[in-house]
Amino acid sequence: MKQKPYLSSDEVKKIAAAAEAEAIANQWAVSIAIVDDGGHLLWLQRLDGAPAISAQIAPAKANTAALGRRESKVYEDVINQGRVSFLSAPGLSGLLEGGVPVMVDGHCIGAVGVSGVKSTEDAQIARAGIAAL
Repeated sequence: MKQKPYLSSDEVKKIAAAAEAEAIANQWAVSIAIVDDGGHLLWLQRLDGAPAISAQIAPAKANTAALGRRESKVYEDVINQGRVSFLSAPGLSGLLEGGVPVMVDGHCIGAVGVSGVKSTEDAQIARAGIAAL
């Protein structure tokens, strides 16, 4: 039987703490979502001042990154380059930059999605969280 790594609750907390620290250091009010490899929500945190909608967008970005095994920006770029039919892809709603997969030994074990500031800054916060592993 094959085995693969997974996100433990301690690792989820480490990612969340590092992502929160990055957001606070830059005075960015965001929502931070962490999902498992199937896109199921493990963590959701909305920092003070973050827009209410960010609490829905962050998990969607994380879900897209986990299921696609790539950054959600890839899908945004595909759409922006004219392939708008990709908007009908089933099960994907966070087709915006800010979702980053957590990869370990070639396995996607989850993803982090952030929403609330510029998309590049959302991705920066997600990567900072993942770097804590």
